[in-house]
Amino acid sequence: MKTYYTYILQCSDGSFYVGMTSNLERRLQEHEFGVNEDAYTFNKRPVELKWFEEFSDVSQAIATEKQLKGWSRRKKIALIERDWENLVLYAKNYTQFGKDGASLSSD
Repeated sequence: MKTYYTYILQCSDGSFYVGMTSNLERRLQEHEFGVNEDAYTFNKRPVELKWFEEFSDVSQAIATEKQLKGWSRRKKIALIERDWENLVLYAKNYTQFGKDGASLSSD
């Protein structure tokens, strides 16, 4: 059975990159070595793997990648940190927190 991975990298500028692959180790090396000059991560190296999930169904891996790409930065951080409470909170209160959580108060 083939395995697929959806993953989140943190780039040197602090941004996140979400991707999907069937060979996580090879793909991470490609990001790190800058194989593709047109890639988002090319000028943002080094990169660090922050999160990944394995799938046996390629369509599930692709769906998860698309879902994560639509998430706010704050929500991605909650996933990376396994902060399930805030992950749910940010999902339910999108208008309160905004796409990047800019309106989050310290209360």
